[in-house]
Amino acid sequence: MTAKFGPLTLALAAGLAATPAAAEISGGTVKVGVLTDMSGVYSDITGKGSLIAAQMAIDDCLKAECAGMKIEMVSADHQNKADIASATARKWIDQDGVDVLADMSNASIQLAIAPLVKEKNRVALFPGGTARLTGDACQPGHVVQWMWDTYVQVAGIANRLTQPGTSWYLVTADYALGQQLEADAKTVVGKKGGKVLGSVRHPFPAVDLSSPLLTAQGSGADIIALANAGNDTVQGIKTAREFGITTSKQKLVAFFLTALDVKSVGLPVAQGTLLSEGFYWDLDDGTRAFSERFKAQNGKIPSAIHAGVYSSVLHYLKSVAATKSDDAETVVKKMGELPIKDDVVRNAKLRPDGRMVHDFYVFEVKAPDASKGEWDLYKLVATLPGDEAFRPLSESACPAIIAARGEKKAN
Repeated sequence: MTAKFGPLTLALAAGLAATPAAAEISGGTVKVGVLTDMSGVYSDITGKGSLIAAQMAIDDCLKAECAGMKIEMVSADHQNKADIASATARKWIDQDGVDVLADMSNASIQLAIAPLVKEKNRVALFPGGTARLTGDACQPGHVVQWMWDTYVQVAGIANRLTQPGTSWYLVTADYALGQQLEADAKTVVGKKGGKVLGSVRHPFPAVDLSSPLLTAQGSGADIIALANAGNDTVQGIKTAREFGITTSKQKLVAFFLTALDVKSVGLPVAQGTLLSEGFYWDLDDGTRAFSERFKAQNGKIPSAIHAGVYSSVLHYLKSVAATKSDDAETVVKKMGELPIKDDVVRNAKLRPDGRMVHDFYVFEVKAPDASKGEWDLYKLVATLPGDEAFRPLSESACPAIIAARGEKKAN
């Protein structure tokens, strides 16, 4: 889909274009740094798979738009610690000449990296994460958020399930990602006329979710939502099943659940759980083709984060090839101009706040007798157009967007 730009986009684009940049690739090599979780709670949905996805993007671009270019990839384990991630990123940029950082799927790390890439005139490609990256912490021209954010993960389900008077109770991981999921849930549910009866926060990573889930169950809420991710969500679903939550009148919702998580839990336990995702391997011929290639190397289907790493790195490299430059603002501006076409995303466009919007999906985990294969896990409930699923640009808290909005009014 060809990106369409309005006055706000043009105003920001003009500002970016005013920054002079030589049309050349520094050092003659494009360097991609993948900062990921190789051993922690997110390693299954990031980790080794993110390295595979980034290399697939590099290889695919070298066969087409990037033919003749020199592209290198480096990687490191951020251990889910912002100080380690920041130190690694600084070394990569200052000593190794890394041009673009990818993955970093941990909210505290993301909020530390965003101002760093602005300071160093580099690009960060986040496959997902806190909605603050395109809100109050946005860095247009330097930060791009690709597959999902906390707002869309919440809105896809909450908008569908909430009627006036519908009650929710939240079980929240007590760190940046969980806190943002909780904040977005309260906003979306409130707009639909529902009510959040309360929330209980658990340490990250969780040791035992029995007490939080018993509290949620005792609230009598219509919907109990897990505002966490990774192994915390897996543990939450298992515990909820033990307590009979998934077989009662109360509905269990997971704001961030992946196909790999469902496989880990198993259909007998996870069946009936509602979730939103921006990618699923079995959506169409394109997603199946990408997933088969990925699975051949990883032994498992890709997560939405893996798919986001691939798609964002590929589009970044296409934009480098088109501009013949690795200057951050030059490349990000071109990313907003080039059509986004690959096997992963549908009806995609990059907004001036750095948010890539695309079709999003609501799924229900299948019952075991409805599954036709090892990875046949989801039933598609709804397809949400990107402009409806993601937070509208008109509601953006990004300072650059607010400023451009003010210029438009003044004129």
